[in-house]
Amino acid sequence: MPHTPSSEPPAVRRRAVLAAATAAAAPALAGLASAPASAAPRGKRLRALPGGGDLGSNVLVFDPSTPDIQARLDAVFRQQESAQFGTGRYALLFRPGTYHGLNAQLGFYTSIAGLGLSPDDTTINGDVSVDAGWFGGNATQNFWRSAENLALVPVSGTNRWAVAQAAPFRRMHIHGGLNLAPSGYGWASGGYIADSRIEGEVGPYSQQQWYTRDSAIGSWLNGVWNMVFSGVEGAPAQSFPNPPYTTLDTTPVSREKPFLYVDGAGAFRVFLPAKRTNARGVTWGNGTPRGSSLPLSRFYVAKPGVSAATLDQALAQGLNLLLTPGIYHLDRPIQVNRADTVVLGLGYATLIPDNGVTAVKVADVDGVRLAGFLVDAGPVNSPTLLEIGPPGASRDHSANPTTVQDVFVRIGGAGAGKATTSLVVNNRHTIVDHTWIWRADHGEGVGWETNRADYGVVVNGHDVLATGLFVEHFNKYDVQWNGQRGRTIFFQNEKAYDAPNQAAIQNGSVKGYAAYKVGDNVTAHEGWGLGSYCYYNVDPTIVQHHGFAAPNVPGVKFHDLLVVSLGGQGQYEHVVNDLGAPTSGTSTVPSTVVSYP
Repeated sequence: MPHTPSSEPPAVRRRAVLAAATAAAAPALAGLASAPASAAPRGKRLRALPGGGDLGSNVLVFDPSTPDIQARLDAVFRQQESAQFGTGRYALLFRPGTYHGLNAQLGFYTSIAGLGLSPDDTTINGDVSVDAGWFGGNATQNFWRSAENLALVPVSGTNRWAVAQAAPFRRMHIHGGLNLAPSGYGWASGGYIADSRIEGEVGPYSQQQWYTRDSAIGSWLNGVWNMVFSGVEGAPAQSFPNPPYTTLDTTPVSREKPFLYVDGAGAFRVFLPAKRTNARGVTWGNGTPRGSSLPLSRFYVAKPGVSAATLDQALAQGLNLLLTPGIYHLDRPIQVNRADTVVLGLGYATLIPDNGVTAVKVADVDGVRLAGFLVDAGPVNSPTLLEIGPPGASRDHSANPTTVQDVFVRIGGAGAGKATTSLVVNNRHTIVDHTWIWRADHGEGVGWETNRADYGVVVNGHDVLATGLFVEHFNKYDVQWNGQRGRTIFFQNEKAYDAPNQAAIQNGSVKGYAAYKVGDNVTAHEGWGLGSYCYYNVDPTIVQHHGFAAPNVPGVKFHDLLVVSLGGQGQYEHVVNDLGAPTSGTSTVPSTVVSYP
């Protein structure tokens, strides 16, 4: 995403397919080998797998008495700062207590988290920071890192969190302000905050878009293109497009991400937050949060190199999965058949389907929780990468929905990868809460056919809710929504940069595939704060008829839509269907529609 803030000149730099970034990247994932799938000899039963165990060498656990914490944090950062497509994966976990004088700089595939039930159980007098020095002050490639469940007292009074996609900021308590831009205020393209309290001002500065959910803030400074809030105390009032604020008083349904913590005896457990309806504000403000918890003994603690067959055996045995940091190669799907199963990744644990399989399949059951991992498409085309429910799933899961949270998908970048469709949602009432589905525009294995991926997200199930949906660069529809009564709060998209010519994206008689397509038979759908950008740098003469396509019926509604041509590299003729003004020349200024129909 080469986005240019409105305060910058209209000329747009590419989100550098940069030779420098590629050269700095660690070796590609393709060289890693997995352990062979295990199979029981005919007539013999598999030995039961144990629950619990240690979290492995890439999970660093600190307490206030741990020596040389800063040196260990710095060592991880040196390794991960520019390793955009490297194989390192780390989780930095802090036991409850008070820590002084720390600056935890986070690089790629690094997660930091407190181990209390509340963020206030673990206080760092210092910073958890992300900047963009490795990339010349440009924060548009600061992907794949996270901060959770900590209280911070920033040294300067303001913590810097200059991130792009796939960098969640959850359950954080900032005793001060939060700066979302890099030092020097270069380009930035984020981002996501949930269940957090920022006592002071949040300053997006050059951030082009942002979504904040179920939080509390002191104030919000500015907006560039698309700032969306739902259930946020202190959020600015609805005012799109000037300033570009979309504000919902509550979030219709939410259930926070599962998280690891330690109990009174110092043992690891996983907390499972309860579902909320019409949610507003943080979940942890008054004592113990609502929900339940599971001991680590109820999880198979997976290590890189384990086979897909072993993971499936653990699930069939009744265990949940805790994926410790690293790379997991799969020769068959991880099959989730049991209601209320938890699959939780630490440190951006990464699943790679090697032979064209689907990485994860979920049955038509209640309450599955998928969270905190990355799926990286393999070199053999997968028809799908993530399947939430089988085709034709129809059960009512409204009381106990499946949640997909901080689950990210990448096609290409670390090497050639292909997938026809990345995420298919068939189960009713599924909540997709913060995802980035990305067909790579830079790195290795990138080209119109090299990392071919026609569809990003296809929703067939009814009553599905997406909160924080980032989907980019697919060869055809980025989002195709066929289910009834779907809702999306915040959508960020770029059309594929690398279309070779107009003919390559022609959709019958329509110029280009919409970024977000609501199916022709849908009679009820609603979206708030949705944006699509184009940057056709191979053929800048390409014209995209619209960013959004939907039936013209009363029950299909959009609020606050925008399309942007980045520096005139391609143009939109309309915003949604035939409604909305065209983008104009080289001026990187949004064309907006406040209400549809």
